[in-house]
Amino acid sequence: MDKSTGRPTKKKVVAVVGGGLVGALNACFFAKRGFNVEVFESREDIRQAKVVKGRSINLALSHRGRQALKHVGLEEKIVSQGIPMHARMIHSPSGKQSPIPYGKKGQVIFAPSEAETYPNTKLNFEHKLHDWTAETGLMTFVRSDGSKEQIKADLIVGCDGAFSAIRKQFLRRSRFNYSQTYIPHGYMELTMPPINGQFAMKPNYLHIWPRNTFMMIALPNLDKTFTCTLFMPFEEFEKITTGDEVIEFFQKYFPDTIPLIGSDALRRDYFRLPAQAMVSVKCSPYHINDKCVLMGDAAHAVVPFYGQGMNAGFEDCIVFDEIMEQFNEDFSSVLPEYTRVRVPDDHAIADLAMYNYIEMRAHVNSKWFLFRKHVDNILHFIMPRTIIPLYTMVTFTRTRYHEAVERWHWQDKVRHLSIFLFPAGGHFTPLNISHSLLQNDIFLIFHTWLQL
Repeated sequence: MDKSTGRPTKKKVVAVVGGGLVGALNACFFAKRGFNVEVFESREDIRQAKVVKGRSINLALSHRGRQALKHVGLEEKIVSQGIPMHARMIHSPSGKQSPIPYGKKGQVIFAPSEAETYPNTKLNFEHKLHDWTAETGLMTFVRSDGSKEQIKADLIVGCDGAFSAIRKQFLRRSRFNYSQTYIPHGYMELTMPPINGQFAMKPNYLHIWPRNTFMMIALPNLDKTFTCTLFMPFEEFEKITTGDEVIEFFQKYFPDTIPLIGSDALRRDYFRLPAQAMVSVKCSPYHINDKCVLMGDAAHAVVPFYGQGMNAGFEDCIVFDEIMEQFNEDFSSVLPEYTRVRVPDDHAIADLAMYNYIEMRAHVNSKWFLFRKHVDNILHFIMPRTIIPLYTMVTFTRTRYHEAVERWHWQDKVRHLSIFLFPAGGHFTPLNISHSLLQNDIFLIFHTWLQL
């Protein structure tokens, strides 16, 4: 015990299993506090690999994640890489485009390309977890050559994704709650190339083609391409078996994209990889005694429709660090408090992500939905501290997720009362005022590589 601080001596070993975004950021947090950190990743070091296998995806980093990066000094480095986005751009079947702004001027979203580590953090690649013991903290890893390595850690942090090997040990224990849900929709990625070296569409928008039971979105990349992601029920993917059927499908539902993606590319790329599944994971508690804790997708994998998967994982890191400060780094107090604080929030964002998929593919086509959005903006303009849109609370503040949902339900009652008092007549002056104020809303997104 350090007599000057009242905290334990900083020679403890923290083993982070999983070297992805959340695992690497966690290494920064623990290393900053002086712990000896070892990160174990089953894949090879992509910085040295000649061929990198995986998919290129877009990630959105908003206020929650940005605050976590700021805490370890990485914010500016990550923020410097980005493409500004103003709003959603809705594409109708006829080709008409309609923008729907998000939040207020100055609110931004970022996505990181990499996470950094501190000097007292050791990275161990091609180390696959074989087994571990919660009581002793003893872990056994298998290297790429088949040999085994053992390490004993004071704290094990499971950041090894939705199919976590660390979490399997939790499943063997009593009073551990776990659920895994695959949604009936899969996703497929297509690439929209640049035209004459420039973006084929306006790059400062999240482009959405909502078609009720399915949808396609497009996000800009730094190389001037767009990643187009088609979300659709698996049975609909399976109905399309030939290149001509692909073109017929796109001609019916996404006609404006055919000349931008290219007919030949559509015929080829649609069959390049099968549609991928999406899973949502909930569990509790997140800890075992004072020896192990789950974070990121290992604790709460969510479907990608609120842009909060990475942000929730990054917020795990900063919430844990704040609790560490509160309890003087006493793991026996920190871990149960982390479970108590974090479980309701992570379950809430998992549910919101499911809800937002319905909104994105169906509701944005509804005039009633658009009118309600305008009412939200009006009420927020009139009472900015009282009425805050759900998306604003989730994306641009650190309001706890479950508290944002509770407030949203209360505000929904206020909104319905407002609609009753001020029927849609097109002459409510604040609507025009708020609409003009929302024209300069800015988001930021940027393209990153993530090994999946």
